Amino acid sequence: MIDAVIDFFEPYTYLIIGSVKAFVIAGALLGIVPALVWLERRLMGRFQVRLGPNRVGPFGLGQPISDSIKLLFKESIIQSSADKFLFHLAPAIVVFTAIVAFAAIPFGEPVKVLGQEIGLWVADVNIGLLFVFAISGMGVYGMVLAGLSSNNKYSLMGGLRSSAQMISYELTLGLSALSIVVLTGSLSLIDMVNVQGSYPNILIQPLAFLLFFIAGVAETNRAPFDLPEAEQELVAGFHTEYTGMKFAMFFMGEYINMVTMSALVTLLFLGGWNSYGIPVWPILAFAGKVLFLLCVFIWLRSTYPRIRYDRLMTFGWKVLLPLSLLNLLVTSVLVVL
Repeated sequence: MIDAVIDFFEPYTYLIIGSVKAFVIAGALLGIVPALVWLERRLMGRFQVRLGPNRVGPFGLGQPISDSIKLLFKESIIQSSADKFLFHLAPAIVVFTAIVAFAAIPFGEPVKVLGQEIGLWVADVNIGLLFVFAISGMGVYGMVLAGLSSNNKYSLMGGLRSSAQMISYELTLGLSALSIVVLTGSLSLIDMVNVQGSYPNILIQPLAFLLFFIAGVAETNRAPFDLPEAEQELVAGFHTEYTGMKFAMFFMGEYINMVTMSALVTLLFLGGWNSYGIPVWPILAFAGKVLFLLCVFIWLRSTYPRIRYDRLMTFGWKVLLPLSLLNLLVTSVLVVL
């Protein structure tokens, strides 16, 4: 009987395993968001010489749960003049693209479960880097639609700012990553990690690392590049009219994008799950590097003030873009020679 069941499901093994991995990783990403919110508030409290959340549960661990419950039951208000379909669609696009982009992110070596080798990724895409860039870049449509559908001038301005900023900094992001593609000869993220078995790419591409990380901070709309939601100018930017869980979905997308960007930096420049002689499980080595980069994201928010919009554009087009082009040119010449 058992053999018959196994034989029946054998042709669907990869489909079943892939589906289970997709649900587990999507659930893990959504579960990481409250933990990141707690970590950010505690670290910002430490940086600003205060306590941070400390009333709800030990060390304030219950605060994100309380906030989630509050947002879950909060009334969702929609303007009568808003485009209701696009208004509902916008936050869904932001969360969906953020989760799907992570599907091609490998975070460890394959493991064996019941004799079946299972890769620690949802999809082993041979153009993984291109896939992540393509899907994550589509998240800007959700922000633009949020601004357009709200029938609010502040929301519209925030959506336009977001699209201009993401398009501008995607060029630097892509060109910096191309330097690693030239060295590796592959767009597969797994191949890029395997090439770094002896030393991480940050040692031979420090400028590309710096450019990629700065552009990544701008891509995720994090401070000091959070111009699309500048409170002093735009109330709350493209999500001014959003309340309840729809408002929370934008923040979920932002924090998941932070995790994805930190994972990309780890894979491209920090050796992925390679621990370089340190006796630790590969998945823990990967998680430790990602956690460190997430703390840097929070540290930047606590330290640097928001820059002016014209300086944001000037910095992207006149400083980062020429440097990334120069770095790619030099890398290509050295590889050919």
